This record gives sequence, C-alpha cells and structure tokens, in this order.
Amino acid sequence: MPTNHITGRSKGARRRPPPRCGAAMPTETLTVERHDRHGRAEITLAGEIDMASAPIVRHALSRCLADGVHAIEVDLAQVGFCDCSGLSALLQAYQRATAAGVSLRLRDPRPVVARLTALACTDTPLLHLGGAGGDC
Repeated sequence: MPTNHITGRSKGARRRPPPRCGAAMPTETLTVERHDRHGRAEITLAGEIDMASAPIVRHALSRCLADGVHAIEVDLAQVGFCDCSGLSALLQAYQRATAAGVSLRLRDPRPVVARLTALACTDTPLLHLGGAGGDC
C-alpha cells in the first residue's frame, strides 16, 4: 500500500508552491499522510487545521481527486484544533468530491472538531462523520 507524506509549515512560513503527492515539507502544526488502496485514499491529519495549514488540506484532498480515487476517508482523530479556514477546506473538498462522484467521509473527529462541523451542518448532509458527532 503506497504511503505519501505531505506536510507543511504554518506560522511564519515562507510562501512555497503546494507539495506534490509524495513530497514533504517541514511543519509546525499539521502533518498529512496518505495511504492508497484499491482506488480508495485514507488521509490522516495530525495537528491543527488553521488559516496557515488549510491550503495543505485542500491540496491533499484535491490530489486525491486528480489521482482518480473513488473514495476518500479523512481520519481526524489526531486533529486537536480546526478553525473556520479548516472547516472551509473540508467543506470545499466535500463539494468537489460530490460533484466528481467521489465519496468523502470524515472519521473519528475529536469533540471540538465534531462540534464545529455539526454547527456548520444544514438539513442537507454536507459531511458524514464517523465516531463522535454523528451525521450532519
């Protein structure tokens, strides 16, 4: 099973182009790992998703769509903080995945992340949460 590590620097970082799939950059707040298997991608996020690291999340999820996966699962168990920029990145990824016919599922968010996501939900399911938080 191939593994790609994508990390990025946030606080005080110089502007760099987003890393390509499999590339790595040092991080202060977020680490992204990608494991592919049978057309499915599992993205494991660890750290904080904030204004500085949200573009890394967008890039990692966009790469999955560009690589032609049919399902994306995002493990949030190690994410201790997510602000509105991070939420926006996840919602945009969900909308793009849905438009492409790809399922995107969030798994095991910590209570603070599950609460933020639940507050953003409407009558239409935007994200499907596994673990804490239930479905939106």
